[in-house]
Formats: sequence, structure tokens, C-alpha cells
Amino acid sequence: MDSNAVIDYLGGRFSAAGMAFMHNIVDEVPVVSVITKIELLGFNAPAQHQLLLNSFIEDAQVIGLTDEIVDTCIALRKTHKIKLPDALIAATALVNGLTLISRNTVDFRKIQLLQVVDPHLLEPPAS
Repeated sequence: MDSNAVIDYLGGRFSAAGMAFMHNIVDEVPVVSVITKIELLGFNAPAQHQLLLNSFIEDAQVIGLTDEIVDTCIALRKTHKIKLPDALIAATALVNGLTLISRNTVDFRKIQLLQVVDPHLLEPPAS
């Protein structure tokens, strides 16, 4: 889960379909890269928001950097014009066989095998 998805979820900024999708993920154990943790907790938020962010991270599975993630990140940086934090988040998802949840689909679209879901774009189920 990218930091923008966490912030949008905690702020209730998704449609009903997007919020339902995110609730299902958060009801399990949300998974984030250590980079997402750094981005979220390094944000200079008001105290009430900081408590919410801390609580989310405490409940999440945080995946640290491994040699395989670092090597995948290096390969992504060599083949795609992508910022280091995004490359690390993408590498974490790829190495762990996870779908990346982010509204920042543009930076990730050229990475083959990376599945990205933007909850802002989810439609309610047809009735």
C-alpha cells in the first residue's frame, strides 16, 4: 500500500466502492513497505493525525528492505524513469507477490508484472 492510499483511506476520500475495497484490506492485515512507513510517519501532521497514522502502522505488516528487494529496485531504476521511493515500493510488491494500492498509477504503469489498483477508480458492483 502506497502512502497516498493510506492517507486517502484514513481521510475517507474514496468513493463508497473504494472505501469498501480498502476496508476489506485493512480488516485483514494491511501490508506496507518500510518506505511507506517512513513517508507516513515522517509527515509533519497535527497530533490527532499523527496518532491515527501511528495506529495504522502499528496494525500493519511492515516489510523491510531485503537484498532481493534492493536488487529488484536497482533493476527498476535502470529500466524505468522512477523515483527511488516509488521503485522501492514497487520492488517490495513485486518480490512479495503483492498488488500495489496507489492513486499514483502513472509512475508504475510501465513496470511489467506489477499489478496496481487505484481505489479512486473502483466502480460500485452492478445491481
